[in-house]
Amino acid sequence: MAYSLYQDKVLMKKKQMDGKTIKAQIWDTAGQERYRAITSAYYRGAVGALLVYDITKRQSFENVHRWLRELRDHADSSIVIMMVGNKSDLIHLRAISEDEGKALAEKEGLFFLETSAMEAINVEEAFQTIITEVYGIVNRKALAAKEAAATTATLPSQGKTISIDSTAGNTKRACCST
Repeated sequence: MAYSLYQDKVLMKKKQMDGKTIKAQIWDTAGQERYRAITSAYYRGAVGALLVYDITKRQSFENVHRWLRELRDHADSSIVIMMVGNKSDLIHLRAISEDEGKALAEKEGLFFLETSAMEAINVEEAFQTIITEVYGIVNRKALAAKEAAATTATLPSQGKTISIDSTAGNTKRACCST
């Protein structure tokens, strides 16, 4: 599966997993302020998110906190989130160490990876990881729903007769003794 990262783009990709076709729709807003008013609408249906920062810009890394807070406020609690440090090819301009990125991701319970979109390093791996994790969650939810439905189906429904052994604990008493 090939991906390209461009500002203001929506990418549609298909991938085969376990004999099923997985369709991924990837929105790239590049953190632009003009999208702030509509991002909460995107969050509602999101099952996965890549929070990408530029390893050469401290401000970009600091914005991860705000984007993460917005995701957690507006998205489903089971959303899969990966923090991605991009531009790993610009080592000489690095402002955020890989260890610093890993530490924040670990603290926040996120997946973490550094990439270079310019040199196509780890870009595919980032998308593969998030899609695989989302697929796993969706499968677990479907299995849980199926098990819940099976449990419900085994319970007697309204209108069915349940026979109880009439001899157990049944003692006759006279009704109106004088």
